[in-house]
Amino acid sequence: MRVVFDTNVIIAGVVAEGLCREIVETRLPDHEPVLSDPLWEELLGKLAEKFDLLLEDLPVLHLYRGLATWVEAPPLDPPVCRDPDDDAVLSTAHGGDAELIVSGDDDLLSLGSFRGIPIVTPRGFLERVLP
Repeated sequence: MRVVFDTNVIIAGVVAEGLCREIVETRLPDHEPVLSDPLWEELLGKLAEKFDLLLEDLPVLHLYRGLATWVEAPPLDPPVCRDPDDDAVLSTAHGGDAELIVSGDDDLLSLGSFRGIPIVTPRGFLERVLP
């Protein structure tokens, strides 16, 4: 399944135990992550700024980057999300023909879907992919 994982899901999977860690460690390789430069830069920036972690410190990010299908994420006009920074997630999903967006961000989750692409919580993602 082609999936856009919001930055908050990947960060939670890297820095904390729980549902997002399960997704990053056991479910990520079973799917085709869709990624764009804006999402990658946001991920690296937040990990460095908030957690003092660099790409070299996190081998799982090399796996994530290698598994990902990279797409262009041009700005949406007009902006869609009430937090304009979240439009990069939507644009990445649309540009990459994603089947699902996984996020813990209420600004995105409140949309429910974007151009036919469902937006679900990490728990919602696991419910969809578990047998």
